Amino acid sequence: LGVNDMRAMIVDDEAPARSELKFLLEETGRLEEIIEATSARDAVEKLMESRVEVMFLDISMPKTNGMQLGVDLHKLKNPPQIVFVTAYSEYALDAFGVNAVDYLMKPVETERLEQALDKVEERLRPQSPMATIERIPVIKSGSKVLVPIDQIRFIEAKDDYSCIYTESDRFLSTISLQKLEDRLVGHGFFRIHRSYIVNLEYVADVEVISAGILQLTIQGFEDKHISVSRRRVVALKRALGI
Repeated sequence: LGVNDMRAMIVDDEAPARSELKFLLEETGRLEEIIEATSARDAVEKLMESRVEVMFLDISMPKTNGMQLGVDLHKLKNPPQIVFVTAYSEYALDAFGVNAVDYLMKPVETERLEQALDKVEERLRPQSPMATIERIPVIKSGSKVLVPIDQIRFIEAKDDYSCIYTESDRFLSTISLQKLEDRLVGHGFFRIHRSYIVNLEYVADVEVISAGILQLTIQGFEDKHISVSRRRVVALKRALGI
């Protein structure tokens, strides 16, 4: 999808808020069509009639709120990309749990809206074949095998080795964490700690433990909580768009 090919839906129960966001989106000149919905139910009905690539979703709505709708949409086979729009910053970490593209604070600023559209286009862009077949050599039962990087959930430093975790297995690699970080940059991986690299695609939960301290939970490893180093918190939030 290129510029002007995207269709958007604005979901907000307040007409002035919808009008303002629609005006700002039209000003960008990057959308083919903008549909408005007044509630979660209205949004679902219109989604059945029209294909949309991105949904700008207000969180604070009566009955079904935007966060619950986001959770429901995330279960669809081909859900639209979701950008949450709200006046309340405390929802930001929850927004990441439904794999939202971005999180915009009201009143929405044009520059942030452009950044959100950039992120949507990046997610919708087809991955190049080279990116999809990238593999990392690991050791399995004494022999070397190749693991596709999109299967890697997180990597942990273990003495002179790196321990690579997939959904169903664990492998050792003789490649240092630093070299793995260099190799995986640009593929959605993030060094959150001197001992950990995580695949942002599989982060299931971001929890604030205390002032400035974050803990991540990875899909499939719900009993393991990985702390984020203090000096990486700001960069991680930026990477997650929260």
